[in-house]
Amino acid sequence: MKRMRWLAAALMSLNSLIAAAEEIPVKQLKAFLNSTKTITANFKQVLINEAGDPFQTSYGQFYLQRPGKFRWDYTKPFQQQIISTDGKVWFYDTDLEQVTIKKLDESVGSTPALLLSGDVPLEDNYNIEQQGSEGNMHWVKLVPKNQDSTFKYVLIGLEKGILSGMQLNDNFGQLTRIYFSSLKVNQGVDANLFEFNAPKGVDIFAE
Repeated sequence: MKRMRWLAAALMSLNSLIAAAEEIPVKQLKAFLNSTKTITANFKQVLINEAGDPFQTSYGQFYLQRPGKFRWDYTKPFQQQIISTDGKVWFYDTDLEQVTIKKLDESVGSTPALLLSGDVPLEDNYNIEQQGSEGNMHWVKLVPKNQDSTFKYVLIGLEKGILSGMQLNDNFGQLTRIYFSSLKVNQGVDANLFEFNAPKGVDIFAE
């Protein structure tokens, strides 16, 4: 009988340790978001089709200043800018010479970049799950509570508690994987990076 009690107690302790270990990546994500004011990083973005094959890879720089400001500068193989500030998002396609301006409402606001920017309360907008590990990277899965969201879920990868990667699964069956490198946290970011002035001659569309 004593052996059975000891075994039961040991199993309960093991289950508690497993549960605590599973909570660590979620706590790390919350701690990272709460303590981060600015981010600068290089990124590699890979688009993957329904068959699981990569069909487009692009590179660039990512800038973030909380709350509410972010910028993606795509440099290869095409040039494009996505800039958010003052409740609006500018999408500038250099090749098309076209700028699209959108309000930062719930449809745009459910994007992963806004999630990082601090304008989206985590628990209010997502169901949060620990998703396991891959090498030194721990993954957290965020499932939007808003059924009108443009994506099914986003995975955020953390290495030693620092943002390292993201994976987005949209409603069209396409995966977007983003890998960050040369990440700098809470260092100075030029405020002018988040100001967009449309070049002369480009077509501008406001939605």
